[in-house]
Amino acid sequence: MSDKKEPLLVVKDLKQHFPVSSGGVFSRVKGAIRAVDGISFEVNPGETLGIVGESGCGKSTTVRSIAQLYRPTAGEVIFDGVDLCKLPEKELVKARQQIQMIFQDPYASLDPRMTVRTIIAEPIEIFNKRGLLETKLTSLEIEDQVEKLMERVGLNKAFKNRYPHEFSGGQRQRIGIARALALNPKIILADEPVSALDVSIQAQILNLLNDLQEELGLTYIFIAHDLAVIQHISTRVAVMYLGKIVELADKKELYDNPAHPYTQALLSAAPIPDPVIEKERQRIILTGDVPSPDKKQRGCYFQARCPKRMPWCTCHVPPTFEISEKQKVACWLYDENKDYSKVSMEEAEVDAKSNEAKAAADALGQKKKSK
Repeated sequence: MSDKKEPLLVVKDLKQHFPVSSGGVFSRVKGAIRAVDGISFEVNPGETLGIVGESGCGKSTTVRSIAQLYRPTAGEVIFDGVDLCKLPEKELVKARQQIQMIFQDPYASLDPRMTVRTIIAEPIEIFNKRGLLETKLTSLEIEDQVEKLMERVGLNKAFKNRYPHEFSGGQRQRIGIARALALNPKIILADEPVSALDVSIQAQILNLLNDLQEELGLTYIFIAHDLAVIQHISTRVAVMYLGKIVELADKKELYDNPAHPYTQALLSAAPIPDPVIEKERQRIILTGDVPSPDKKQRGCYFQARCPKRMPWCTCHVPPTFEISEKQKVACWLYDENKDYSKVSMEEAEVDAKSNEAKAAADALGQKKKSK
């Protein structure tokens, strides 16, 4: 019998498209920003999945869609066996008790008119009033919980009646962490929680998150730009580019043997604290700009900037290839069934047009059948 745990969270073909209107009095929808464009992954209990990528690649939108702060355009978000996308608002509120967020900016995510006590107690009081907690709490019990949460994240409970502006950036982020812990969640979605902090404070917050994970058995999805931060805290890493996951791997596998050309370029750009190695290593310089997410891409989303581009890549979107038990990559270089470097542009175009015609015919058939 396998002792493998069931995933706590399963994301299947998640899409989050934001409509773009023409503006004016007679405004109409003329397209969409494809912030997240069909991603799939699993998160196991007790692990940390790191998500990394350039600004605008869809990292923050992904976690907000998982939490249903944005209702996804398509796809499934199955948490603890339940698809959150299909839940009515009333049941979704209950499910949100188990899914909490830590936001990027500790200055903007805390209400300046509320005391620390009110900020941390607010989720407890809301769920307590609605009868969604296991037992009904008295005001004294809520007060006691607030003080315990403050001490757990390293804040003096004597400061509970102070306002956010009276704290430093690191202390404010600790308040945000305490608020996220208030309802005893199973998973925490951390949206760049250390990027706005000084390096020394970043280390303190990361160590706190690690300690809380061990103590409470928490599961994290952790977003960051800093590859060193992701390497420190993550169990597995997903690399995103233009709304797609291009590589998903065990942390050691990804940092030791990056497979996707984009991952290789990202890691080559990260500084190494050794002047000898830093001087000798080869950097991969990407040319061109990231394509606009409001235009439907043809072929591999990375092909316009890829140093290993083949004619096949320009008109065929790569599926995800499993190159080892711990590493998956969306790149035609890893298809063991065919060597695409030998395919000409003409052959690639003919095959792509054939596939497009077949897909259009299938869509038309489905439309007629539904009528």
